[in-house]
Amino acid sequence: MEKDKKTGIGGKVILGITALFFYLPILYIIVFSFNDSRSLTKFSGFSLRWYEKMFADRTMMEAVVYTVVIAVLATVVSTIVGTLAAIGLSRSRRALRNVVEQVNNLPIMNPEIVTAIGLLMFFSAIGIAKGFATLLLAHIMFCTPYVILSVSPKLRSLDPNLADAALDLGATPVQALTKVIVPQIMPGIISGALIAFTMSFDDFIISYFVTGNGVNNISILVYTMSKRVNPSINALSTLVIVLITVALLIVNLIPFMRERRRKSI
Repeated sequence: MEKDKKTGIGGKVILGITALFFYLPILYIIVFSFNDSRSLTKFSGFSLRWYEKMFADRTMMEAVVYTVVIAVLATVVSTIVGTLAAIGLSRSRRALRNVVEQVNNLPIMNPEIVTAIGLLMFFSAIGIAKGFATLLLAHIMFCTPYVILSVSPKLRSLDPNLADAALDLGATPVQALTKVIVPQIMPGIISGALIAFTMSFDDFIISYFVTGNGVNNISILVYTMSKRVNPSINALSTLVIVLITVALLIVNLIPFMRERRRKSI
């Protein structure tokens, strides 16, 4: 009994240290984003000057807009394409499904630098000028496999005769897809969309190789600013943390509120 108690205390200590290791840098960034001075080590007083400077900086605001727009568009397209691809694979022969799943895993297992160079050479070979279009296409490409990977397990857990039963009861193929299949795999779709959004929002290596014509996301902007100390980076990072936190809260609260409303009815 005493040994179990010591093990429990040790586990909590390790958990606390791990959480501190992960979240202390984030708290550090948030606190120093309100620092009155340029110092990144000494807090001299509360101020919003770096937020004012950030919002007044056109380059920073353009990077934020490009990042959000690219992430949202890539998430929407990759979620739709990945979900339809996963549904199609679930209805395919086992041999074909195994081959496509192995191919789907290649972009996930490949080092990002290899994918980035491959996309750079591909866009150059077909004559597409680097810019917004190439950045969006690249993000859709590397986000789609994660959606397929998230949706496929949910499809495997479904009754294989579910769609046929819906068709026998008079539903059209579109109705069977949207009203029967999709609601059953919605948790997998949401998980895939969240992963796709996070991957797109956070990407640097692939974005750095395929962008051009002044189209920069936040990761590229922070990289270019890292050579000269600028406390506005803390304000920009805090803004990103807030956006991601709000998105996670919305995604987690909506199902909870729906379930609560359903129980009240």
